[in-house]
Amino acid sequence: MPELPSQLHRDAARNIVTRYLKIRPGENAVIESWDHTLPIATATIDEIRRVGGKTLHIHEDEDAWWRAIDRKQSKLLGKASAPEWAALKAADVYVHFWGPGDTDRIEKTPERTFDEAFAWFSPWYQAARKSGLRGGRVAIGFATEGRAKQWGLDRARWEESILRACTTDPVETAKSGARLYKALSRGKKVRITHSNGTDLEVGLAGVSPRLHDGTPHPRDKRYGPSDMLAQIPAGRIGVALDSTSAEGRLHANRRTNIWWYWSAGGTFDFVDGKLTSYSFDNGEEEFARQYKKGTAGRDRTGSLTFGLNPAAKDVPNLENVELGCVSLAVGRNQHLNGTNRSSFMNWITLAGSEVAIDGAPVIRAGKLV
Repeated sequence: MPELPSQLHRDAARNIVTRYLKIRPGENAVIESWDHTLPIATATIDEIRRVGGKTLHIHEDEDAWWRAIDRKQSKLLGKASAPEWAALKAADVYVHFWGPGDTDRIEKTPERTFDEAFAWFSPWYQAARKSGLRGGRVAIGFATEGRAKQWGLDRARWEESILRACTTDPVETAKSGARLYKALSRGKKVRITHSNGTDLEVGLAGVSPRLHDGTPHPRDKRYGPSDMLAQIPAGRIGVALDSTSAEGRLHANRRTNIWWYWSAGGTFDFVDGKLTSYSFDNGEEEFARQYKKGTAGRDRTGSLTFGLNPAAKDVPNLENVELGCVSLAVGRNQHLNGTNRSSFMNWITLAGSEVAIDGAPVIRAGKLV
């Protein structure tokens, strides 16, 4: 059996604590984990203590949580306890490792049950915003045995790839995207091409891009209401698109992984600003089901996201942070100050493309210029 936490767990945890969250001596940190994320959670506790911080570890036992679901107590699970609310109000920093980890059970559980079990999300964010909490949600919780089996992955290698992506320096990530940020702020049109048949031109909405370098933004009004928690690993720039302007085709060569759903080989075709057709090698049925339920604006471009993380190389759930990758979303973009308020949002991702803004190259062969 390998030693846990491993050196890579410790390296990733140290980077999260010192460079992403910048925890200081005397600060109070809450760490929340599930069974499958205990190694990185305990490594994080060690690193917080190493810099002089104080910790409270909230651990959710997977079996006990599912037993409550079996007893039809999802509404009870959706109400955090009074001690947990008190800890949230007293904390300076919060670090969350995603769960639950039983993918097979997740997929068999009705959406309504999960909505009830996680009903604490909205009031939690309200309280966190009010207190000025900063922190991070770490994607390693997505790397489970069930998902690895379903997607044909080696879970250990997948987890290792996520941990390595957590070791990037957010300062360097931000620097690497500075020219791209400036070009997106001033630009009007973006053209994306690739030898796989991609040739798409979209219009920018004229709003400022949003840089996610791994730094939480608890009180920065330019960021969204949940951005007091940075998504880690980080490294991306997102920008809202003009929902009336799109012409051409984008064909993905990276997967799209969204919690329980994944797709591959996606193609979007646009004419006169409207999504006229879509297809997928895998995942089309679920995409179509969600698309059918979507409200007005689902057939319009929503946003572009450009990856900036040099350590993320074709890693499931990290496609949109991989350096040089371009993700095109259709549907909702109001989270990026756009005007598309559709209930639907989904995206596909392309690596190795050529990207020009108003005719000036910004990405060549998947590398920033």
